[in-house]
Amino acid sequence: MRAKTREGREIDLKQDTLDGLKMRLRGPIFVPDDVGYEESRTVWNAMIDRKPAIVARCLGVADVIACVRFARENDLLLCIKGGGHNIAGLATADGALMLDMSLMRGVWVDTQRKIAHAQAGCLLGDVDRETQVHGLAAVLGFVSLTGIAGLTLGGGFGYLTRRWGWTADNVAGMDVVTADEGLIHASSDENADLFWALRGGGGNFGVVASINYVLYPIGPEIVGGLVAWPASEAPKVLDLYRALAEEAPPELTLVAIMRPAPPAPWLPKDWHGKLIVALLACYTGKPEEGEKVVAPIKSFGNPIGDVLVRRPYAQMQSLLDATQPKGRRYYWKSEYLSRIEPELCEKVIDHAARIGSPHSAVILFQIGGALNLLDEEHSAVGNRNARYVLNIAGSWGQADEDRANIGWAREAWNDMKRFSTGGTYINFLTQDERPERVEAAFGKALQRLAEVKRRWDPENVFRTNRNIKP
Repeated sequence: MRAKTREGREIDLKQDTLDGLKMRLRGPIFVPDDVGYEESRTVWNAMIDRKPAIVARCLGVADVIACVRFARENDLLLCIKGGGHNIAGLATADGALMLDMSLMRGVWVDTQRKIAHAQAGCLLGDVDRETQVHGLAAVLGFVSLTGIAGLTLGGGFGYLTRRWGWTADNVAGMDVVTADEGLIHASSDENADLFWALRGGGGNFGVVASINYVLYPIGPEIVGGLVAWPASEAPKVLDLYRALAEEAPPELTLVAIMRPAPPAPWLPKDWHGKLIVALLACYTGKPEEGEKVVAPIKSFGNPIGDVLVRRPYAQMQSLLDATQPKGRRYYWKSEYLSRIEPELCEKVIDHAARIGSPHSAVILFQIGGALNLLDEEHSAVGNRNARYVLNIAGSWGQADEDRANIGWAREAWNDMKRFSTGGTYINFLTQDERPERVEAAFGKALQRLAEVKRRWDPENVFRTNRNIKP
């Protein structure tokens, strides 16, 4: 079998060597042509089509340790797949040994300490379902099919970020398999340098096997959903968004979206495919207060659709899932913003009008609040001056549409990046981003991250993520 070393050199891996790995593991191993290989090796973004030499589906920490040891013994390139939702496809690499963590999806909730212990293969929905049984929630993202590990290691933001900060700010500890094949715990009290780096510094310091999340009382019922208007109303709707976002209490998160209307049942059929503007709102305080807070949105203008209602929090967490299915082609550009300026809104409207795919969108996420109150050095995610995220989200179906859709995203980004804080979200960087974009994401933390890398992975065993070299 042909495989690749860490330096990219092709080698022959003997069958008896592979058999030796199989004997060390409880979980299954797949190689090309095996049933299960294609399912395991594919990731969410169909633009990524890499083929690992071996896929090991880990069932527990012992399997992870055995795989790291095997990779080091045989000088194999190693990659780690959690949810496989990263837009750059960092979970997979040609010729590598892939650790597929997707069978490690256990969640245990400590209601006394308000901590959720979640294995690294969990999706956001796995955590939400278990924590909501107790009326609790972790600070996670917007799409329930996202993997927790990649989200957290890159910072993470969602409906609760305005109240409690980045996802990474709300981690109590992590269990990590290090490059020397040891299992350690990283927290503010143990291996604090590694703990700092893992909270937003990416995943090339070790294999995170589980994460402990701080939980907060949320729901089970909240007020959330969308209201949509014709694109002709966009100037007024975005003005409303700007005004409401500036005054919004931390319990309220607002997202502005411009895109062709999807074929959703809550939108009239004659509007499907036509350009719309929508406000997504989520109020996680008392529902009766939330209904008052979102009333100006529901009463504004003449909407074509309104599903901004009381609903279970877990349902809110999956509301956008249908817009992000596995198997489409995705290309994004993103920037952090400190404010929403009128001129930026004009540019959003202008570039939304040029969307060529029925699935693409221009999105403004509100995140300002708790994250701005912490010191820049609190965790590697940094970017404590960010209050909004601009996401130019290209999404389409066929490879022959790549050039047009990538071109649209790049043109829109080039026109709007001047409104940026100078920072960008590491999890939204595509596979073709240059080193200066990684520097923009990490900022001043980059030098300290390199120091942590030198201590914990001096041989650069973990290098298929946004690689910070030792």
